Amino acid sequence: MRTGRNSCQMPGKNKSTRGRGTTTRVDPRYLDMTREAVDDGWGYGEDGERVKTTVTVERPKTIISHNQSPDVPFTASVNPYRGCEHGCIYCYARPSHAYLDLSPGVDFETRLFAKPDASELLKKEISKPNYECTPIALGSNTDPYQPIEREWKVTRSIIKTLQACDHPLTIVTKSWLVERDIDLLSDMATKNLVQVFVSVTTLDHELARRMEPRATAPRRRLQTLARLHEAGIPTGVMFAPVIPVLNDTEMETILEEATDAGVMNAGYVMLRLPHEIKLLFKEWLDTHYPLKANHVMSVLRDIRGGRENDPQFGSRMRGGGVYANIIEKRFRNACYKSGLNKKSLHLNTELFRKPVEQKPQMDLFA
Repeated sequence: MRTGRNSCQMPGKNKSTRGRGTTTRVDPRYLDMTREAVDDGWGYGEDGERVKTTVTVERPKTIISHNQSPDVPFTASVNPYRGCEHGCIYCYARPSHAYLDLSPGVDFETRLFAKPDASELLKKEISKPNYECTPIALGSNTDPYQPIEREWKVTRSIIKTLQACDHPLTIVTKSWLVERDIDLLSDMATKNLVQVFVSVTTLDHELARRMEPRATAPRRRLQTLARLHEAGIPTGVMFAPVIPVLNDTEMETILEEATDAGVMNAGYVMLRLPHEIKLLFKEWLDTHYPLKANHVMSVLRDIRGGRENDPQFGSRMRGGGVYANIIEKRFRNACYKSGLNKKSLHLNTELFRKPVEQKPQMDLFA
């Protein structure tokens, strides 16, 4: 059936999908034709049905993404995967699945793409004569330690490549799996080549289960920060995103507990709702927090100048208005009280050496 763009395909009103962040399969914004689910009597799935994860191999021609946004503290990033099984309802990377004509909804968290050639591509790119070393960010789009990393190990191969040539990197994750690579990261830390940020959005287990269904439990993330710190790896915490009414009251507690776990830096990002995320997030609110939904969206529109999203550099990460100013002051005061952000960690780029190409030895008698 033809409908308007960005319609939501739902098996039934407010039906959730077990273990997933979305309750719908919103149509990609580039499709001219969209479909609407209709119950024809054969059944369209029961409440709590499970949707299996599939992984497709993706073989890109390049692996380093370059960014010129003034809102983020890095210029180069690598994404081992496309899509993310964590299923965070607020994830700003969801709309990228529309480029593949896949849904930023359930497809984003169930139809994943792995890049097993990432480390080899990375070697080629950082070996180029005109390459200038700058810290590479892992986790700028989707989580490099999402569950499929346990099997695919693409992230670990990338870190090994960077470690071998003393190339600095930063990591942002919300998974305990980063502990697996402490052997590599601790060695890099001795040369000031790495910092790991862990995102802690809430300490409310029920809210986290609904909002980030396949991510590591919040208290376990704090343990991960402590274990990284014990291994001598510089750490930071991201309170992101700040969601009015749902998690904003937890800011000071999270920063305090992260400080106890040994972090030295902290940051926050205001909730962003670009493209299809607006539909997904509002439907998620109506499903899980119907009594708070109008309040949440009202505050968000106030932050974004009457709109539900603001794509402008300089304001998209923080917002504006009274509420945004209060959040900024609370964050600054909490960091001052906890001793966070007293200094920034500047990773070492002077040790970088280009990868040595391993050429097969010539046969003397050939």
